[in-house]
Amino acid sequence: MTTIRLTLLSILLCGLAYTTAIFGFARIITPDLASGSLIKDATGTIVGSRQIAQPFTTDRYFHPRPSACDYNARAAAGSNLSPTNPKLTTRAAEIIATTQATPGNPIPADLVTASGSGLDPHISEAAARFQAPRIATARQLDPATVIALIQKTKHPLIPGITPPFLLNVLELNLALDAASR
Repeated sequence: MTTIRLTLLSILLCGLAYTTAIFGFARIITPDLASGSLIKDATGTIVGSRQIAQPFTTDRYFHPRPSACDYNARAAAGSNLSPTNPKLTTRAAEIIATTQATPGNPIPADLVTASGSGLDPHISEAAARFQAPRIATARQLDPATVIALIQKTKHPLIPGITPPFLLNVLELNLALDAASR
């Protein structure tokens, strides 16, 4: 009987009380993070999270880094392929071929390589600037307007410290939609 009581007490303390206390503490200290860092559009509809990348494939939007898990948070993982694996070389060559990369305008590495989790929602400022001409053409915008959005939405890798700057792709695309209205 003592064993059953100890088991039930452990389940209540570790499974319920501890979890509730940690979640409550997180909601007080960092409410946005505890709620999943959700992003809403202009109508208040949840469109994604600041912490998880989404696939954007049309020319009208900034594209995120490639994903080894097809942007599925339940399958978050890198590809575990060696850097010398021909599959990675083939994927990189396909991505480079679909862009207008040239020796004078090389594609930034983060647009060709996946992150360790496959869910990194950020791209570098160089990756955003590389995509700006394509987006300006697709949306019939002045390229300076797209560059201004990049400047407006970039943030430092470590707050309070300057470059390198990162951009959250979903936030950037929402700002792009707002500017296109």
